[in-house]
Amino acid sequence: MIIPFDLVRINSIRVNTPAVKRRAATLGTRRTYKQEAQAAVYLRAIECMDLTTLSGSDTPGKIERLCAKARRPIEPEILSALDLSDYHPKVGAVCIYHDGVETAAVALQSSGIPVAAVATGFPAGKISHDLKLNTIERAIFAGASEIDIVISRSLVLCGKWRELYGEIADFRLVCGERARLKTIIGAGDLGTYENIARASWCAMMAGSDFIKTSTGMEPTNATLEVGLIMLRQIREFYFETGRTVGFKPAGGIKEAKDAQLWFILMKEELGDIDPAWLTPEFFRLGASSLLNDLEMQLEHCATGRYSASYYHPLA
Repeated sequence: MIIPFDLVRINSIRVNTPAVKRRAATLGTRRTYKQEAQAAVYLRAIECMDLTTLSGSDTPGKIERLCAKARRPIEPEILSALDLSDYHPKVGAVCIYHDGVETAAVALQSSGIPVAAVATGFPAGKISHDLKLNTIERAIFAGASEIDIVISRSLVLCGKWRELYGEIADFRLVCGERARLKTIIGAGDLGTYENIARASWCAMMAGSDFIKTSTGMEPTNATLEVGLIMLRQIREFYFETGRTVGFKPAGGIKEAKDAQLWFILMKEELGDIDPAWLTPEFFRLGASSLLNDLEMQLEHCATGRYSASYYHPLA
């Protein structure tokens, strides 16, 4: 849902930088998960994962292998050892370039796993606006039900908030009800915490279903400080409009302990307001190598032993 542009609201946003840094630095010291709770968090992390490949070497075969892993992300022997033989997890989505969408859609047919396509000139967004709209349309036509778009970061750096709102609103209109819109703000390119907060608010006003930290290719990607700022904007937006917007950190999330920290942050900032924010409907982790470590940690939870990483191939 697109709501009217409000420049006064955007300009009113301020960020207390020392408080943000203190909160992020102490996050892992106040709460943790052990034993059964730890395994439960790891399993939920897999369910909330956008299993991703965004490489120039992506081939149809590689995408098909990734989709096979998405359908069965954990080996049955591990689930059996955890006394979860009747549990059949799957990832939140498979995220790829738009030219691989058709291959992924066929490979994931009847699985219930959405295909998410990056579009609008990912990762830099340096193509014409008309071409950006065309990449969204083509990805949806090929079978994508989620679109991860990148914004023009130069609009943020120049303070052109109305133009940024208009750009994202156009993307929203192309998606319509056919696909969920996930807006990547590229936090590492935006310069200040205020810019991150204002870009987040602008994206939500323009109808984004999710806001996402980064492409994974900026100098700085998903940090807890950035996540905290964005989650606070989501929370304020919810209280002011009643609309729930999802959140997706991406870039640099490689180990199970990273996923656990993101779950702690998500629970404390939003999950205690509505548990739906701790489900794949409104929380995703953008990652490629994270699944490997989560599967290793789950085997340790089940057996008390760590296996070698090559026993858990990603794809």
